[in-house]
Amino acid sequence: MKIASKENSAVKMVKEALEKAKKYESYNIFVSLNEENALRKAEEIDAKIAKGEPVGRLAGVPYALKDNFLSREGNTTASVKILAPFKSPITSTVVRKLEDEGAIMIGRTNMDAFAHGSSTENSYFGPTKNSKDTERVAGGSSGGSAVAVALDIVEFATGSDTGGSIRQPASFNGVYGFKPTYGTVSRYGVVAMASSTDCMGFFTKNTDDMDLLMEIASGQDPYDMTTLPDYYSTTEPKAAKKIGVIKEFDNDAVNPEIREALKAKTEFLKSKGYEIVELSMPTLKYALAVYYIVVPAEVASNLSRYDGIRYGYRSEEAKDLSEIFAKSRNDGFMPENKRRVMIGNFVLSSGFYDAYYLKAQKARTKIIEEYNKAFSEVDYILTPVAPNPAFKLGEKVNDPVAMYLEDVMSVPINLAGVPSLAVPAGETKAGLPIGLQIVGPRRSDKNLINFAKELEEK
Repeated sequence: MKIASKENSAVKMVKEALEKAKKYESYNIFVSLNEENALRKAEEIDAKIAKGEPVGRLAGVPYALKDNFLSREGNTTASVKILAPFKSPITSTVVRKLEDEGAIMIGRTNMDAFAHGSSTENSYFGPTKNSKDTERVAGGSSGGSAVAVALDIVEFATGSDTGGSIRQPASFNGVYGFKPTYGTVSRYGVVAMASSTDCMGFFTKNTDDMDLLMEIASGQDPYDMTTLPDYYSTTEPKAAKKIGVIKEFDNDAVNPEIREALKAKTEFLKSKGYEIVELSMPTLKYALAVYYIVVPAEVASNLSRYDGIRYGYRSEEAKDLSEIFAKSRNDGFMPENKRRVMIGNFVLSSGFYDAYYLKAQKARTKIIEEYNKAFSEVDYILTPVAPNPAFKLGEKVNDPVAMYLEDVMSVPINLAGVPSLAVPAGETKAGLPIGLQIVGPRRSDKNLINFAKELEEK
């Protein structure tokens, strides 16, 4: 990363980032810019450097903040109408850690509303365009963050990953995107989607930057009881020998150019001395069904707080308390938000809980066991991130099932709580980025990123 110095000032870097953000305004990357605060912070960092005072490891580095991370700077909207007027009284742990090291947030990035979606088309502020082809989607839900890094506006951006929301847009835009082991990075101060699968991570241009960001962001947080003790910085180096590929993912439903990219990477790894092991993981075929039962159930619970009373948007047309709830939620939620709330309440309702939710949780345990078994045979698993490259804007927006199927290779990893890093793996003949993901056992995050450096060589 470009760290501010006497030769390269923080003010200069922030101004350049803001200029690029405005230059690419038509891509709809940012929902708001943080110009005044960013320049003030940059001036403070330059003043410290001029005086010879110590500064952080990210001093003056501009970054983009996915708009579901709470911060006192600007409004945290999660790209949804019901939160459009919301100004947070707190700062998320991730933001605090980054800014303690001198990073400067230049703006908040567009996303699928409440992070519900796979294309950033489900945003109150409209879709973000793909960095390589403006007629195609950016991916989701962290589409704005991925494009901000891909277009070199910022050095890195934050993202949240509940079922692929970092890795899929990273794949669609040709950048790195990391979903850590569940609990590695604090969820405190991030608008909740599904509390048992939400993971906070980053988009970067290389693995060295990802490694540094994870060192800064990981660790136990008293505000988040699900966080793990800081194992990341103390992980002992471990050499990988065996890399698994999943037999069930090699089928005609996967774009042939993505299958060729996977084959090319496995051949490259063979040439580097790695053993490639074919794995059979038949339980993964149930992962999408499990995910779209468990996650909507948690979504329904988490969204119940948005009622038009406590904070955010309130309908002015409501005549009584009941109408305030109904009209505020109807006007304030996007269609996909409503769909997931309805599914979630249905699977949790009396008479259906055992048939759907409880059965899904049992299947989730089987998926976890299947990953544990796989990692007793191999060190890491290499798979596509998604079955297709970026699709066209509007192509799947009216077909929820087709949109959900884009997550088939990413959601099992969130259900199992294991880490996964999306890495660029070339382009299609049409020039669209292809991404592959490296999946590791729990708490293998640092060694996984180190292994990814092997893939950077090709």
